[in-house]
Amino acid sequence: MPIENKTADKLQLIVTNLHWRYSGVTATNRMVAPKLANLFRAAWLGSDAPDGIARMSFADLLRLWLKRKPLIWHARRNNEMIAGVVLKALGWPLKLVFTSAAQRHHTWITRWLIGRMDAIIATSEISASYLKRPATVVTHGVDSDRYAPPLDRAAAFAEARLPGRYAIGCFGRVRAQKGTDLFVEAMCELLPRYPDFTAVIVGAITPDQIGFANELKKKIEVGGLQSRIVILGELPIEDVQRWYQRLTVYAFTSRNEGFGLTLIEAMSVGAALVATRAGAAEIAIENGITGVLVPTDDADALAKALEPLLRDPAAAAAMGERARQRVLDKFSLDAEANGIAAVYRTLI
Repeated sequence: MPIENKTADKLQLIVTNLHWRYSGVTATNRMVAPKLANLFRAAWLGSDAPDGIARMSFADLLRLWLKRKPLIWHARRNNEMIAGVVLKALGWPLKLVFTSAAQRHHTWITRWLIGRMDAIIATSEISASYLKRPATVVTHGVDSDRYAPPLDRAAAFAEARLPGRYAIGCFGRVRAQKGTDLFVEAMCELLPRYPDFTAVIVGAITPDQIGFANELKKKIEVGGLQSRIVILGELPIEDVQRWYQRLTVYAFTSRNEGFGLTLIEAMSVGAALVATRAGAAEIAIENGITGVLVPTDDADALAKALEPLLRDPAAAAAMGERARQRVLDKFSLDAEANGIAAVYRTLI
């Protein structure tokens, strides 16, 4: 829905998404933005606007800049911070907010931009520890209605027409940082012993990662597992949600991560989880109860942790039920929206 003149005159918040391709940052932004739009008069600037929030064009932005009315500008990337800083320097009395998920030391330009913000949100205590100024910790949430367990997981899996009876998944961009190679290595070891399982990889293969993806495909071919390790590539978000619901087990394999939304998406659909100690894994998972934590960059440890779940799908299903409850208790979308809203209210 485009922004209207009447709405523009009363606008309080601009949610920015100035990125050319869909990413994890976009996914988290899309999920919480409609909730924020229920709490504030808000508009979305950029690509991939979700339903439930007004869409702002760059012509709308120019008209608002000319009016110079105070607004909150929420950025999640450097370019969005830069745009906010420039607009503020040109006389627009914006209040600038930045959400940081990175668990690493920032570049000098990011540190400089962070210093220009009026408020900082970090998605975990670890992310906050890398900032050189105080931040409010607000963990990501997940839409537990959209990412809900299927009524019949066996029937959902059967729709995919894959071999076996169960699916194990690894979602996210296909690259070393996400540990896709660790997943393939573990699957090449385990799947010959567990014929009821098929492995599914969902995520974009960018041009710079074609060589990496081809090496994975060669390894799969050498193992004779072409029909049982399926690389689907990038899919529309609605299809991704359906694939989540087909999973009995999920492997989070990142070597490093900001937050790792796929963690709580998989938990929300009731999949059993084995996760490397990256991103939010250690705050999302109760080790041995709602998932299993393993070291990063260790395919053997990953395989050893996954094997009991492949051996006993009923135990995996029970773990998935506990994981779902963990999301409902600790990682709701309403809790995230309310935490962000509390930061906004300090600025209005």
